[in-house]
Amino acid sequence: MDRQYYLDLSAQQLRMPVGADLVLHQHPDHKAILSDGKRLGQVLLEAAELYNAPMALPIMDLSLEKSALLDMLGIDAAQKDTFHFDAPPSDQQMAMVQSHLSDPYDPRLQANIDAITYTIRHSKRIPVGMTIGPFSMMTKLLADPITPLYIAASGVTAKEDAEVELVERALELADMIISRSLKAQLEAGAKIIFVAEPASNSSFLSPNQIEAGSDIFDRYVIAHNQKIKKMLEQYQADLYFHCCGELTDYMVKKFCELDPAVLSLGSGRGLWEFAQMVPNRTVLYGNLPTKKFYSDDLVSVPQAEQMTRDLMQKMRATGHSFILGSECDILSVPGCEKKIMDKVMAMIHCTI
Repeated sequence: MDRQYYLDLSAQQLRMPVGADLVLHQHPDHKAILSDGKRLGQVLLEAAELYNAPMALPIMDLSLEKSALLDMLGIDAAQKDTFHFDAPPSDQQMAMVQSHLSDPYDPRLQANIDAITYTIRHSKRIPVGMTIGPFSMMTKLLADPITPLYIAASGVTAKEDAEVELVERALELADMIISRSLKAQLEAGAKIIFVAEPASNSSFLSPNQIEAGSDIFDRYVIAHNQKIKKMLEQYQADLYFHCCGELTDYMVKKFCELDPAVLSLGSGRGLWEFAQMVPNRTVLYGNLPTKKFYSDDLVSVPQAEQMTRDLMQKMRATGHSFILGSECDILSVPGCEKKIMDKVMAMIHCTI
């Protein structure tokens, strides 16, 4: 797509939450909808209509690619949530995954693909794809990713240490599965892909080691996301890159090397703090603290409105293009649905 499209959205002072999950949970059979592409597409368009959003933003379920991988490896469904590799995946396991890449998609992923098709056929909204990022998927495959990452950042190689080999093989598996998911969504017609990399932050990767010269962030985060970027370019699709973790300036600048059309950042720091380090061709997105919307004690409706005004004013002062939105996916919390939705709608409709 023409990058000017996103700059024009910024000029319109668009406010656009990632909030399809809230709308999904208004339906009593919401679990069934997740495996029904037509109905899921209807929910995404329902959310886009409610929020007056030009994009049909998907549900941010970052478990789908891991689930698909474990299916290929024959892991029992009851073990999926707690499964972690305790040794580097074997050559046999790597080959097994490779051999299953052309298998039919599981119902959840197929529904996401079909929802993209439904969006195209029944609306003029931009169809958005979704995937977990390779680094974040890798962290879900290890019980303790921090220790081997520290070892790898110290200069120890996969040939020298089994834990480092585990990280690198898990990243290879993530690349394979994510590429499969992306290809299907892009061929269905997704025009921009939301890549969620919440783990690519200073909790998993030591800023001290990076400042001392380690290239760990380049090798394990940027290089693997560059593969995604190249695939998107082949399909003339754009990158909507998201990280809601705690970030250093260095990390944000590195994300910019991916040349995302939209860069979505969490609320650990004010969005305006990043404006001068992000190229003008990338629209910043975020970053109201929507994870706190479930509680009136944490954020009331008037406070949500004031936060919206403050963020818009501070971002305007930077001169950088931005779309005001949520810090991450706004999840439906049982018993708190109305409180959350009231604040989301206040964020969208309050006067500035």
